[in-house]
Amino acid sequence: MNDTPAANALEFQHTRKEGVHRTWFRGAHTNFTPDRAGMATPDAARRWVVDGWQPEQPMITPETRITAFGSCFAANISNWLAARNYSVLTRDEGSNAYVVKCGEGMVNSFVIRQQFEWAFEGARFEEELWHGYSAESYGYDEEVRRQTQEIFARTDLFILTFGLSEVWYDEVSGGVFWRSIPQDVYDPSRHKFRVTTVEENKANIRAIHDLIRRHRPEARIICTLSPVPLIATFRPVSCISANAVSKSVLRVAIDELMRELGPEASGDGVLHYWPSYEIVTDVFHSPFKGDRRHLPKAVLDYIMMLFEQVWCERQPSEDEMRRHWLAALSAAGLVSDRLETAIREADSGKVARVLAKRRIARHPEMEAGIRAEVERLAETLRA
Repeated sequence: MNDTPAANALEFQHTRKEGVHRTWFRGAHTNFTPDRAGMATPDAARRWVVDGWQPEQPMITPETRITAFGSCFAANISNWLAARNYSVLTRDEGSNAYVVKCGEGMVNSFVIRQQFEWAFEGARFEEELWHGYSAESYGYDEEVRRQTQEIFARTDLFILTFGLSEVWYDEVSGGVFWRSIPQDVYDPSRHKFRVTTVEENKANIRAIHDLIRRHRPEARIICTLSPVPLIATFRPVSCISANAVSKSVLRVAIDELMRELGPEASGDGVLHYWPSYEIVTDVFHSPFKGDRRHLPKAVLDYIMMLFEQVWCERQPSEDEMRRHWLAALSAAGLVSDRLETAIREADSGKVARVLAKRRIARHPEMEAGIRAEVERLAETLRA
């Protein structure tokens, strides 16, 4: 074998002919971003966003016992599944467990980890780190811990929604608070604010994963990132840019851990990811209400319906998916704002009036695809 530099040099073809392009090596997995026309059909989000994150087979049945908590987006999943008669343990209003009473207020990975360490292994924390919505203290009551442990021990599927990477913490003990510190106990000498790192959040999610595997080895985990942005930041920068960093830290932490875990994090493995964040920010762009934080009901309903289609054995119909897709596009301002009302009222006359408009979609590239879907909807309503 000749090891000279000339012998090992790669021979590239060169051309200067106008209009001629050589093909680049693209690897075994090359997924392109869609153009606007490709985003016009009801399967667009599943095809272009969910692809690669869905299980080989739906894993949720009416008998699957689900525990969902974390940021407020976890409550949306809980409410949807409970309304569809799935078994959601964190909907038990008779329980005093904090994951039931304040489950959608646990917005960072530290507090979610604390709940598992406390429930499964009896961990205690030096300072009062847990406070309810009115700044009331949530202590480390043994009966509440027992109720939390009982919920976790019965759970077949954990749905954990991470919200932000900005935290307040106690500099003396190192403990991280659920949210900021109540005004009447704030001590500037020990209570500090910081932006946590990718490494810290990845370590927290890994610890949560390991605790579940140790104490509930048959259970599975779906991680998701809340699309709801920060209402405020404590950093001396704009809230919008701080939010971009906060979400990015968490998204990278989840992705790095799943890649490190390898095959376990795909197919029928233990740890999964649901891309609600990407669906909101890229499929619907900026669909929020006037407060720029909360989603219209139609957009939420579509994301939940898509979740059901991907994860649940009991599948929504093609017509249900189309209705929810078009209503969500309408609520997000990407399609005629009259269409959502027509769909909600199942009024074929109103749908016909939308079709009579010269233009339905905001973007001309989506017009043909959207119009075809609305025509199918009209046929269904007429039938």
